[in-house]
Amino acid sequence: MWSIRNSQRWSFSPDHCATTVQAMQSRSFGVFGAVVAMLAVGTGITVSAELVDYPVFGAQAVRYVAAAVLLLGAVVVLRRPVPRPRGSDWLWLIGVAATGLVLFNIAVIRSVEYAEPAAVAILISAVPLILLIGDAVRSRRRPSPQLVAGVLLVVVGAALVQGGGRTSVEGLAWAFLALLCEAAFTLLAVPVLGRLGAVGVSIHTCWMGALMFGALALGVDGAGALPPLHAGAVVALVYLALVQTAIAFSLWYSAVRILGAAVAGLFVGLMPVGAALSGLVPGLTTVTPAVNGGSILVGFGIAVGLSARLTPASAEPAPRVATMET
Repeated sequence: MWSIRNSQRWSFSPDHCATTVQAMQSRSFGVFGAVVAMLAVGTGITVSAELVDYPVFGAQAVRYVAAAVLLLGAVVVLRRPVPRPRGSDWLWLIGVAATGLVLFNIAVIRSVEYAEPAAVAILISAVPLILLIGDAVRSRRRPSPQLVAGVLLVVVGAALVQGGGRTSVEGLAWAFLALLCEAAFTLLAVPVLGRLGAVGVSIHTCWMGALMFGALALGVDGAGALPPLHAGAVVALVYLALVQTAIAFSLWYSAVRILGAAVAGLFVGLMPVGAALSGLVPGLTTVTPAVNGGSILVGFGIAVGLSARLTPASAEPAPRVATMET
C-alpha cells in the first residue's frame, strides 16, 4: 500500500522529468537536423547540374570558401567563439577534409568515367551500413536488431530510388572508394565533435577543403581554374555554399552528436529521395514505381531504426546543440 513513507522510494522527481523532456527535445532536434541536412544534400545534386561545364576543383574551392565565410559570419553575429583545434584535432580535421570533401569528389568524378551514375549512386547509398559498422567498432557495442534492420531497409530503398546502370571493375573500385570517403566524412569527425562542436568542425573542414581544392585547381587547371560565371552558375554556387554546405554540415554534425553516427546514418537514405523530388521540377526525374516504393521503404527503414533505444553515450544535451554552437 502506498504511503508517505513509501513515497521516499518512489523514482519520480521533477529533475528526472526535466531530464527526460530535455532528452526527448534533443533527440527531436537531432532527427530534424538529419532530415534537413540530407534533403539539402540531395537537392544540391540537382542544382549542381548548372556547373557541369565549370572546372570542378575551382567550383569546389569557391563553394567551401563561401561556406566558411558564411559560418564565420554567423558565429560573429551571434558572438560565439570559434574553438581552435589542438594536438590530434588537426589530424582528424585534415582527414575529414581530405577524404570526405576532396578525395570523395575525385572518386565520384573518376567512377562515372567507367560506370553509369546510377550504378555509382547505388554503391554509395550503402553509407548507412558502413556507418553502422564503424560506430559499432568505435563504441565496442553491438547494434540493436531494430537498428540493423532499419539500416538494411534504408540501403535497399535508396538503391531502388536510384535505379540501376552499367558498370565495370574500375567503376566499382572508384565508387567503393567514394563510399569509404563519404563514411569518413562522419566517422573521422566524431572524435572532435565533443570539443569543437558541430559548427566548429564545419568551419575548420570548410576552410581546409577550400585550400586543398584551391591547390588542385591551380595545379590542374592553372589560369583557367576560375572562368567567368553565368547567372545560373552563380545561383548554384550560392545554394551549394549556403544550403548544402554551411547549413547542411552544421545540422548533420549536430545530428551525429545527438543520435550517434549509426542512427544518424539512417537518414542518408533521404539523399536520393531529395534528389528525386528536386529533379521533378526541371524534368530530370521520372516518377516510377521503383522511386515511389524505394522512398516508402527508406521512410519505413528510418522508423524501424529509430525504434531502437538511443544509448546514453550517443546522446548530447539539447541546449548546446539547439544554439549556434561552435
